[in-house]
Amino acid sequence: MDFADLYTRYAADVFRFAFYLSGDRMLAEDIAAETFVRALTAKVPPGTGSLKAYLLTIARHLFLDNVRADRRSTPLDGDHLDLADPGAGPDATAEGRLGLEALREALQNVPEHERAALLMATVDGLSHDDIAAALGCSRAAVKVRVHRARLRLRHLRGPGRITA
Repeated sequence: MDFADLYTRYAADVFRFAFYLSGDRMLAEDIAAETFVRALTAKVPPGTGSLKAYLLTIARHLFLDNVRADRRSTPLDGDHLDLADPGAGPDATAEGRLGLEALREALQNVPEHERAALLMATVDGLSHDDIAAALGCSRAAVKVRVHRARLRLRHLRGPGRITA
């Protein structure tokens, strides 16, 4: 697979993952771009696991490097995401946006290692084995992290609310 195919296939996934980790659109764009630069210039080929897991691992490490350097939390800004159902009425659209914003806000209160595992499992659809390879932990630890992230989200959003 050449670089153009790699970028076309995974750019949106890497950006979305970086955005949900960081909560900052500009930082997510920088992380996504740097991820592909690092993948292209890597001297060591990806190890076990999928190519997508490899790219998300690079993106996560770039995010963690930024957190260590920055040491501040940035709120999510979802204005650029147009996730409204074109067939939905204005009430349903407004309710959906409020629910999505509340979920993104709650997601920022989940520890990063649990948030990353949850995003890789639910949003990116990676297997537990691929997530384990990406996060450098066991398959069982991935299951625990995803479960704990879901419990935290449920607790943060209140009973009866839909979570990730």
